[in-house]
Amino acid sequence: MAEAIDPSTLTILMSGELNEAQIAQIRAVAPGADIRYFSSRADLEREIEQADVVAGSVSPDGLAKAARLRWVQSWAAGTNEILFPEMVASPVTVTSCASNGAIPLAEHAVMLMLMLSRDAPRWLKNQAESRWERWYHPELTGLTCGIIGLGFSGQDLALKLKAFHMRVIGIRRTPRPTPNVDEVLPPERLHDLLGQSDFVVMTAPRTPDTRGMLGEAEFRAMQPTAYYVCFSRGGIADDAALLRALHQGWIAGAGLDAHSQEPLPPDSPFWTAPNTIITPHNGATTPLTRQRGVDIFVENLGHYLKGEPLRNVVDKEAGY
Repeated sequence: MAEAIDPSTLTILMSGELNEAQIAQIRAVAPGADIRYFSSRADLEREIEQADVVAGSVSPDGLAKAARLRWVQSWAAGTNEILFPEMVASPVTVTSCASNGAIPLAEHAVMLMLMLSRDAPRWLKNQAESRWERWYHPELTGLTCGIIGLGFSGQDLALKLKAFHMRVIGIRRTPRPTPNVDEVLPPERLHDLLGQSDFVVMTAPRTPDTRGMLGEAEFRAMQPTAYYVCFSRGGIADDAALLRALHQGWIAGAGLDAHSQEPLPPDSPFWTAPNTIITPHNGATTPLTRQRGVDIFVENLGHYLKGEPLRNVVDKEAGY
């Protein structure tokens, strides 16, 4: 355990979408600290030379000027954008808000699964054209969902899927019994999961190990009636392979909230890919997600001042 820190010696710079109550909540845990809030990272980095702690994000140029910086609390659950080579090589501790968006992300996945399986875009098109058309559609009951990544979001999704009477299987780097998951498989059995699943949901972070893990062989291993859903990070599925899978009918469709390039360019072929629903990586854009992130920072700041271990410390080499 490290020594306690006198708050009056700290300069804490924050950016991001914080309201007055949240800023006051943060100030209350570190009385006497110099806490400054900025509306943008660019504004924050004009004063970053003075920062001991940053809550928000830091660019390579900002890090180069941040001689006193010891800790960055990211507001994101996934920290890909902040783990540039200079940050990975630095002694700065990075913590994440992992778990803050698990609930809405799981909700978003269920929404996409229902929309895809019931062909909700067809209903919306018919409503716009005042057309009354009825058709048979499946239920989620009895279907199998394969979850790649059984972290906070994956486990919350498994809980929700049990309410839909689904069979749930999952991939975990170190397999162990997991609540609401019928079978946990190691990564080397990925193709087994793909072949059994009516829905494959990607919840894993993008790391050197997961980047491009779904390619042509993996999409061909899925059932032609199965759907791919991704809300964690783009780039885990190879874009070219996924587009071929959609256009050539290797899979039935996709629900994509995370994309390899964001914002998704207007000319991206994913906008018009068959049986594909696109959302702009905002499955977890909720007030409660932000509040849970603030709560994590407040808890961590309390630990930091007492010299205690921090929550959600990122393994900068592993990427999460």
